[in-house]
Amino acid sequence: DDGVIAGLTAERLAGVFRPKVDAVLTLHEATQDLDLDAFVLYSSASGVLGGPGQGNYSAANAFLDAFAQWRRGQGLPAVSLAWGLWGDTGGMAGALDETDQARMRRSGVRPLSVGEGMALFDAGLGADEPALVPVKFDLTALAAQAGAGQLAALLQGLVRRPRRTVRTDAAGGTGNVAEESLADRLAKMPQPERQSALLDLVSADAAIVLGGRRGRDAIAPDRAFKDLGFDSLTGVELRNRLTAATGIQLPASAVFDYPTPAALADVLLEQLGVSPMSVLAELDRLEAALSSTSLGDDVLAQTAKRLQTLATRCAASGALVEDEANFDLDSASDDELFSFAENELGSS
Repeated sequence: DDGVIAGLTAERLAGVFRPKVDAVLTLHEATQDLDLDAFVLYSSASGVLGGPGQGNYSAANAFLDAFAQWRRGQGLPAVSLAWGLWGDTGGMAGALDETDQARMRRSGVRPLSVGEGMALFDAGLGADEPALVPVKFDLTALAAQAGAGQLAALLQGLVRRPRRTVRTDAAGGTGNVAEESLADRLAKMPQPERQSALLDLVSADAAIVLGGRRGRDAIAPDRAFKDLGFDSLTGVELRNRLTAATGIQLPASAVFDYPTPAALADVLLEQLGVSPMSVLAELDRLEAALSSTSLGDDVLAQTAKRLQTLATRCAASGALVEDEANFDLDSASDDELFSFAENELGSS
């Protein structure tokens, strides 16, 4: 029920949002008439950069950043520090397991040492800007994200994309290598290989998201993502990786809607338009279009000709398969053997 879901979402948002909002408003009201030297808020980089599964937390911290700017506009001291990860295991970092730590490394955010954090705190106190982002970035990881199309929108203009491979053609000229889409690569494969390729993609990305706790070969196709250790946060990350690789806009709940790697690979295969059923679906759409559209005689003639060509090709392929299945090498004559060999060579 949409109403129940909306209520749960509001409750979860309030559970994270209200403590920070109430705290900063209370502090503001209690000190606004005092001659303060500093009014410092501890925010989080998630409110600036965003993060999968952190919508509630991000919203609360974005409020702190906005409130610091509002106070500055009132002529009051304020600075909001949107911290990245600290390396001190006694803080929030101490609650991160191996999967969480691996996700942070892939995000391009490196942990700050105590010394680095204190130096950034001192710099923030003397800065003119009301909202700052003291974060230590891993530029190599960010460049990899840029190359995969997964870089946070805010960093798009700050991180250089990896150069595309340059090739030399037969005439000695050079040019960018055109990247073949996943759908194009799959279309060239036999059906069993398509399924296998997408299952390999899902399994490989699942292993990466789980932080290397198990290799791709250990991701059983029919084992539930939940049993593999996925939760809503890692599920969103896997969804994002698969969306970047395939261009398919999967729901955030993909690992729960399609609960095994095999089921998720099947959905990707269908939505990429390279499954056997997609061919029949295209024929259904064509039939509906022909029934509902008024076409001129020339267009009808051209359409009929192309459909006849396709029908002849399909019939010939079907007859060839049937003939091959029924062909008896032991009783065939020399002429029949030569004819069979020619058909095999012509279809290969």
